[in-house]
Amino acid sequence: MADTAAPVLAGPEIISMGCRLNIAEGEAMRALLNGRDDVVVINSCAVTNEAVRQTRQAIRKARKARPDAQLVVTGCAAQTDPAMFAAMPEVDRVLGNVEKLSSGKYPLPFVPSEVEGRTREGSETSLDFARELGVVGDRVKVSDIMSVRQTAPHMVTSFAEHARAFVEVQNGCDHRCTFCIIPYGRGNSRSVPAGAVVDAVRALVERGYAEVVLTGVDVTSYGPDLPGSPSLGLLVERVLKLVPELKRLRLSSLDGVEVDDRLFELITGEPRVMPHVHLSLQSGDDMILKRMKRRHSRAQAIALVERMKARRPEIAIGADLIAGFPTEDEAMHANNLSILEACDVVHGHIFPFSPRAGTPAARMPQLDRALVKARAAEMRAAAQARAARWRAALVGSRQQLLVERDGRTGHGENFVRITLPAPDPSHIGRIVPVAITGQSGDMLTAEIET
Repeated sequence: MADTAAPVLAGPEIISMGCRLNIAEGEAMRALLNGRDDVVVINSCAVTNEAVRQTRQAIRKARKARPDAQLVVTGCAAQTDPAMFAAMPEVDRVLGNVEKLSSGKYPLPFVPSEVEGRTREGSETSLDFARELGVVGDRVKVSDIMSVRQTAPHMVTSFAEHARAFVEVQNGCDHRCTFCIIPYGRGNSRSVPAGAVVDAVRALVERGYAEVVLTGVDVTSYGPDLPGSPSLGLLVERVLKLVPELKRLRLSSLDGVEVDDRLFELITGEPRVMPHVHLSLQSGDDMILKRMKRRHSRAQAIALVERMKARRPEIAIGADLIAGFPTEDEAMHANNLSILEACDVVHGHIFPFSPRAGTPAARMPQLDRALVKARAAEMRAAAQARAARWRAALVGSRQQLLVERDGRTGHGENFVRITLPAPDPSHIGRIVPVAITGQSGDMLTAEIET
């Protein structure tokens, strides 16, 4: 939920909103489009109302910049509400999350005219409205995401325009948190066979990538749908064993309740697994966690972090937290705020609660929007202050910096952002030892050690 790819005004132009998985899939679409310079793809996000608003804004901006291009909208927001985007005059096509990576029958974005879009089961009203507007037909192809049972093999080969590569190992979610619309955009949980993941990682390493991120919608639910029900820990072990040339492996957002002993040992004891854990906490209050239909308690989250840091003190903790959930009172908000300290969160992603139509939380008693925004601002300020103190404590330390495409910036093992005095193209994509000299904004400054 944290990353947003910047638009690049060249064709094909892929604008991926929202999460790392969207970024990875955006790069898969870039490969499928195979150099087409007349196509703009807006890969939408539906996680909040603000994300949908930003998607619509990106569509209008893209159309203004590229008036003659084929403009295609896809992603989670297009999956959950195709009619809204089909009704926009700037849009030429609307594709669902399955269709956006379909490569066998037709090249994106041109879909067969005889195939008419379908919204997910139980959401025909939106499509009926689109028919009345005359905007469906070959312009909309959105299939029932809940009927999808496999993750297409080519999806694991996607990578983003970063020094690190992203490999999709899982998609969809079987859980139904009361605030979340994403299962209706992504479908049920499904996993990529380990052999395909290993092949993808090996191919990326051969292309020069030093770091790979295993990503998914609910990555810790990896495996139960595969023969033998392998776990995420087993997958990580297999990747590390069969691709010994891989220097760094990073995991995307984890559900702490699903971190088993094998995965715990890898996170805390394997040096090639980066000391950076991003947890899907959502709240620090037990009553709110229950109303969210989360599966962990505050105490369980704190205990997991304490165990991890006892074994590997340098682990940096990230977390997603929602401010202003329905029924949240001052005491509950205080608990939410204090989880930042209790779990030593230094990469905090704070979101004001956003009621998504069709979710149970949207029907709960809502807080005043001004109060929600104020609580989110308070939590963001606290998270930023904690992060600044953490970065200050790293001044004088030594880090291993993976240098990004600009030749100057990148991330350390603990995902701290680092900048060098000047760009050096010879360092792009390489891991270089650096000495941390100071802090500038939300980044550390460093000098390369020789």
